[in-house]
Amino acid sequence: MTIEVATDDFPLAEPFTIARGSRTKARVLTVTVRQDGVVGRGECVPYARYGESTESVAVLIAGLPADVTRERLQDLLPAGAARNAVDCALWDIEAKKLGRRVWDIAGLPVPVPLTTAFTLSLDTPERMRAAAGRQAHRPILKIKLGADGDMARLEAVRQGAPASRIIVDANEGWTAEAYAELAPHLTALGVALVEQPLPAGADDALGDIPRPVPVCADESCHDCASLAGLRGKYDLVNIKLDKTGGLTEALALRDAARAEGFGVMVGCMVGSSLAMAPAVLVAQGAEVVDLDGPLLLARDRANALRYDDSLLHPPEAALWG
Repeated sequence: MTIEVATDDFPLAEPFTIARGSRTKARVLTVTVRQDGVVGRGECVPYARYGESTESVAVLIAGLPADVTRERLQDLLPAGAARNAVDCALWDIEAKKLGRRVWDIAGLPVPVPLTTAFTLSLDTPERMRAAAGRQAHRPILKIKLGADGDMARLEAVRQGAPASRIIVDANEGWTAEAYAELAPHLTALGVALVEQPLPAGADDALGDIPRPVPVCADESCHDCASLAGLRGKYDLVNIKLDKTGGLTEALALRDAARAEGFGVMVGCMVGSSLAMAPAVLVAQGAEVVDLDGPLLLARDRANALRYDDSLLHPPEAALWG
C-alpha cells in the first residue's frame, strides 16, 4: 500500500473570524492510500492551537509504514489531525475493497439526513446582525464570540434572527468572571448552548459556577482519555475528528461520553466535504450537529455532500465511505 499526502486550499465565501484570528481560505491535507488499484481518501485540518502545522502533520504521515492498518495506526500516531486523515482513508479503502459502505462495516445504522448549525464569525454587532438576518431562515445559528462587547453582539444576532436557536462559541475567550456575568443574560436571550467559555486547563471554575445554559467542552475534550477531567464542569462534549484522530476514536468517544452521561455535539474544523463525510456517521443521534464547513467555502470537492439549506445528507460512495 502507498500513502500520499497533499496540501489543498479551498477559498472561503467570506472571511472567517474567531477569537484567535481570521482567515480567507481553508488549508487542508488530503491523504490518499492506494492498494491493488483501489483508492481511499481522508482529509484533516492541522490546527496551530494544538501545536500542529501542515508541515509537521505531513511529516508524521510520511513516516508511517506502508503496511499500516487501522488497528496499528491507533498506537503509531497520537490523537490529532495526522491520524484523522489516515484513519479515514483506511476506512474508505476498506469499504471500496469490500464493495460495502463504512457504516455497514462498522456495524452502524444506515445514516439519515441531519440538521446542522450554521456559523457566524466574530465581527461588529452591526455586521453580525446583518449576517444573522441573511441566515435567519436556518433553525440553528452558532455565533463566534470571545471578545469585548460580546453582549452587544449576542443581542444583535438575536435581533437579526429572532426565531433561530442560538449556540454561543467563545473559543476559550472568556474569564470565569466574564462568564458568570454573561450567564444569566444567555438564558434571557434564548441561547441553547455555550461552547468552551474558559480556556482548556483553566476551566475548573466551571464546577463552581451555575450553568443555567448547558456548557459543551471543545478544546478541553480530545479523546476518551479526556472524559475523566470533564465531570462536573461540562454537560456535553464536542467531538471533532481532527481532535480524536479519526473515525475510529470518534465513535469510541461518542459511546464513552454517552455512557458517562454527557450529551454529544459533533463539530468540525473549516474543511471540505471529504472531512465532513465520516463525521456524519458520528453525528447520528447527536444533540447538536455542527458540520457546516462546506457551507463556508467558495468551492468544494467533486461529489460534495448535499445540503438542502441546513439539512445535511449522508455522503455518496463517490466522495467517501
